[in-house]
Amino acid sequence: MDLHNSQNIHRCVAEGIGTFWLTFADCGSAVIAAAFPDVGIGLLGVSLAFGLSVLTMAYAIGHISGCHLNPAVTVGLAAGGRFPKQDIVPYVVSQVIGAIVAAAALYAIATGSPTFDLAKGFAANGYGAHSPGQYSMMSGFIAEVVLTMMFLFIIMGATHGKAPVGFAPIAIGLGLTLIHLVGIPITNTSVNPARSTGPALFVGGWALAQLWMFWVAPLIGGAIGGVLYHWLSEEPSAQVTGIAPATPAE
Repeated sequence: MDLHNSQNIHRCVAEGIGTFWLTFADCGSAVIAAAFPDVGIGLLGVSLAFGLSVLTMAYAIGHISGCHLNPAVTVGLAAGGRFPKQDIVPYVVSQVIGAIVAAAALYAIATGSPTFDLAKGFAANGYGAHSPGQYSMMSGFIAEVVLTMMFLFIIMGATHGKAPVGFAPIAIGLGLTLIHLVGIPITNTSVNPARSTGPALFVGGWALAQLWMFWVAPLIGGAIGGVLYHWLSEEPSAQVTGIAPATPAE
């Protein structure tokens, strides 16, 4: 990716802003609203927040960057032949920066409450003693691989050139909601290394020690999902870059 090209800079900034929104809104829903006395949104509400953040950003920046918001999505789309491999690093760096800034903003807000306790996890992902359901490392690893694989499968299909036009954000957003309904009790659901990195940096300790899994497992799952869908449907389909294809000369 040539970062001297203003269009490419716009794509990276869009990815940063989109990942900021995903991390801020979603982890914010878990940290601030999930267990709010009497009217907390609970697991279902947090799951919907993740889906809604992707849905809203897909409509907002999908035409600019393709709205990946997730290193595993970027890698998976590249593995499936739907994204240029040379653009992976700039996208991933932008996504991680966006997630870290979001975690910092959320931390600044959350610490304004006398009931805030960083020891409760700050929406960080974990396994074993740090899994909401005390699931083992192996259970968490398998779950993250499978859930990310299916997320890429949904994305590849919803953005395919022959898929119904304009409905991809809905399918992808609802898919992510379903993924969180399954995955929150297991690992707090990552399927997104950037989203995992932001909160882990503030929690430190165990969260940083376990962060490796929330990079490795989603990247493996994303690559499998991209390759699997490409194998099932090899015919040409749209690149998920936000760049409109050139109109052939007549």
